Amino acid sequence: MPKKESAKRKLTRQELRDLDIEISFIKGVVRRDPKFVEALQVLGDDYTRRGSFKDGLRVDQQLARLRPDDSTVLYNLACSYVLIGRLDRAATALIKAIDHGYNDFRWLMRDPDLQLLRDDENLFKKVREKVRSVKIRVV
Repeated sequence: MPKKESAKRKLTRQELRDLDIEISFIKGVVRRDPKFVEALQVLGDDYTRRGSFKDGLRVDQQLARLRPDDSTVLYNLACSYVLIGRLDRAATALIKAIDHGYNDFRWLMRDPDLQLLRDDENLFKKVREKVRSVKIRVV
């Protein structure tokens, strides 16, 4: 499953219109099948790209309930928490993602969606410690 596209890129008017059409369509698909993971992933990504961070968070929470051990789902949940300012929950979700196998640490350190969390020294210290412990175990 791919990671979400960063929420930071500014979209053109045409991209926004296209995104609104896609969101409307995918919402209909999800209404018919609320456990359709791939559709939920697209919807969550679209909401985030649209700047509808609370809607994106709700979708990511639903995905986390459906796939509680999926490291990418948990990583995306962490990103959504950062985007609404819930840094404590973001750190917890990120640590859980690492516990479940997330290991793209290079991206984690530069993902623009996680910048606010990285800026919080106290919370991000826990994430760094978790990354170090995983790297030590791998070596």
